[in-house]
Amino acid sequence: MKVDQFNFELPKELIAIRPAASRDGARLLVVEGKKFHDQMVVELGSFIDKGDLLVFNDTRVIPARLTGKRREAKIELTLHMNMTGGLWKAFARPAKKLKPLDIIIFDGGLEGCILSKGDAGEVTIQFNHSGQQLKRALQRAGVMPLPPYIASQRAIDERDEVDYQTVYSKKDGAVAAPTAGLHFTETLQKELSDIGLKSVYITLHVGAGTFLPVKVVDTNDHKMHSEYGELTKAVAEEINKTHERGNKVIAVGTTSLRLLETATDENGKVAEFKGVTNIFITPGYKFRVVDVLMTNFHLPKSTLFMLVSAFAGFDNMKAAYFHAIKNSYRFYSYGDSSLLFREESL
Repeated sequence: MKVDQFNFELPKELIAIRPAASRDGARLLVVEGKKFHDQMVVELGSFIDKGDLLVFNDTRVIPARLTGKRREAKIELTLHMNMTGGLWKAFARPAKKLKPLDIIIFDGGLEGCILSKGDAGEVTIQFNHSGQQLKRALQRAGVMPLPPYIASQRAIDERDEVDYQTVYSKKDGAVAAPTAGLHFTETLQKELSDIGLKSVYITLHVGAGTFLPVKVVDTNDHKMHSEYGELTKAVAEEINKTHERGNKVIAVGTTSLRLLETATDENGKVAEFKGVTNIFITPGYKFRVVDVLMTNFHLPKSTLFMLVSAFAGFDNMKAAYFHAIKNSYRFYSYGDSSLLFREESL
């Protein structure tokens, strides 16, 4: 499909630069085919059934945005994929003059050596620390990697260290939050459990590639960046049992959905998974396992708007976003959310 087909006009004032006062106090647009329901996140339990399974992404955002110097030139890095042993892939800005073996010096004794350059400003960098030492160094030198559409409008501050993490985040490695999960509180999770909802946790370390603009004309020509994920055997068995008893699998966030679909075979059976995925979902994709998707509102012409259009129907999502804009829903990472029912399952 042509990328321009996924474009829409979004008023700047609808871009949320802070989250709602309470996580579960955000609005929730429920999309069931052509039917839209204006609800609140706290009412989520009214639209899912006892025995359904919520799948959360328990990745934890690290302070992955670094500012350093190459000689006297300022260089900004956004880490996006851990290659182990202090080796990372990152996006550099400006990257034009960077060369292999260039040394970048950051605060707190952290240094990195550029090993190679790729497309779109991507570099491979070897740090002088690894493991827990690198983790501590990043805490000293890095800041939370807020998306460009927020960071360009205000300074990153201490509030973001809490606001930009899910309450159930556990495993360090993401450089972007699984934003649908930001709406959950411990109280909401308990309430959902009390009415018979089950929950499992998987891990996809969200990369900065999720914010890269789609620069091609046709979706067939777009290359997705890889992200590392893990899904255990016990979780796979729980998901398979959910479908066997006739209940729904609900992905909390597009990150959960992408890993679930990667770990599922053509017969709809989920297996243990540990590795990288670069799955790119556009209209025409046949979903294998996810029945319902909770997700925030995404950018025009983004890979994530393409994904939700594939999931709930292209025309349905165009109409849903028009409805959201008309009714002043807040967009993007700190914005409101939606609950989408898969078109073919309606």
